[in-house]
Amino acid sequence: MTAAASAWREPRAWRFGAVFRQGDAQGVEWVLKRNCSISPRQLLAFYVSLCAVSLGIASVFWAHGATLVMPFAWAELIGMGAALWVYARHAVDRERIALVAGRLTVERSVAGRLEQVVFEPEWLRVELQGGDDALVELTGQGQRIAVGRHVRAEWRPDLAEELRAALSGGGPSGQGPQQGMSDGN
Repeated sequence: MTAAASAWREPRAWRFGAVFRQGDAQGVEWVLKRNCSISPRQLLAFYVSLCAVSLGIASVFWAHGATLVMPFAWAELIGMGAALWVYARHAVDRERIALVAGRLTVERSVAGRLEQVVFEPEWLRVELQGGDDALVELTGQGQRIAVGRHVRAEWRPDLAEELRAALSGGGPSGQGPQQGMSDGN
């Protein structure tokens, strides 16, 4: 059995999270990410084709004596490239929260930087920060991290409740990740 074959997901009524099993460990995982319509690789292909078309047209004008078209085409492509680069850096931003074997691990990836915090669930508080656009704040053992940036503001209280339910051993059907789940056999 390969590692990919040993990891499977069991459908549950979690709104944001999913129950999973990998080897002997099972738990709940929340992957919160941006809703992007284009991947960085697709964005690069688009930009390369845009450059080819724009420089092709500018070359035709250059050949016919309009010498100022080429510098403006380059300026346009540099500006467009900078804007697309900023977009692509944040296109794969995500937050991953995993409750496995009595540990809550939070991984936050922003612009290629990965931040990881590990909590003991018994000492963890889940709260909403103040304000209308409040993020869900996880605090415990002298550590603090805010999650939920990629969840609509009106759904963040639901995310906080779901995290609390999983941490207390309960779940949407009254079963937490440690109790009462079949292995699908």
